[in-house]
Amino acid sequence: MLAVKPGFREIQESDLDAIGDLLTRGFQHRSREYWMRGLRRQGARTVPPGTPRYGYLLENDGLPVGCLLMIYSNKISDGETATCCNVSSWYVDPEFRNYAALFASMTQKRREITYFNVTPAAATWPILEAQGFAPYCRGLYFSVPALLRSGRIKTVEAVTPATLSVAGLPEADLEMLKRHAQYGCLSLVCRTAEAALPFIFFPLRKRRGFIPLPAMQLGYCRSIADYINCAGAIGRYLLWRGKPIIIVDATAAVAGLPGIYSEARGRKYYKGPHRPRLGDLADTELAIYGM
Repeated sequence: MLAVKPGFREIQESDLDAIGDLLTRGFQHRSREYWMRGLRRQGARTVPPGTPRYGYLLENDGLPVGCLLMIYSNKISDGETATCCNVSSWYVDPEFRNYAALFASMTQKRREITYFNVTPAAATWPILEAQGFAPYCRGLYFSVPALLRSGRIKTVEAVTPATLSVAGLPEADLEMLKRHAQYGCLSLVCRTAEAALPFIFFPLRKRRGFIPLPAMQLGYCRSIADYINCAGAIGRYLLWRGKPIIIVDATAAVAGLPGIYSEARGRKYYKGPHRPRLGDLADTELAIYGM
């Protein structure tokens, strides 16, 4: 008698408890509450029409034996609205690992969507490249922006979930900043004489057995040039809060910004029609689930 092959389908809200259990046993350094909190946040998001809210599960005999979390969003690329998908946490129980690659490929077949992975383990880099992914970020730049002058920046102000308006900031940007503040990120607006510029920073959460780095990750800016222009003022704002280092996605040392470039960590991959922009990690797993 032939064994029944596992099937895959979209994750539904009724699956979340089982998915939380699956991910907890698959990623033993993460608590179940970590996964459930992130899944609840995914459940509350607005997603582009026709895309899964949570991702897909691999199912055998009515039970999930694997899952791939996928976070869909619309981003502006070259002046156009593009649908993107952050391919997030991927786990398959050991006895079903021979289906894992097929499972992943079947969930990433839409040619109009740009798929990207912002937390690939080094061991998975050859697998991703075999699946058609290419690196768009090769490392991290550990910047010390407080060493720069503030230049033409007038003020740096925080945005909270309760902020009603920010003069000069488009409503879509304000909603993005408020949403990320609700996730526990630091949302800031730097004001120049010409514009109000939005920024998001991700806190580095302490892991068991590790000493936390006095740093934050740049999660969003309109351009790296905006960050460089505002870096001095932002650096002093964060220095007073015990965070002298800001980590920036990069492919080389960032000109005009004091710091150190490293390719030991931080590589990120994409596949699809639109190359992701450095400095835009908004609405990814790093914000929704936490670093």
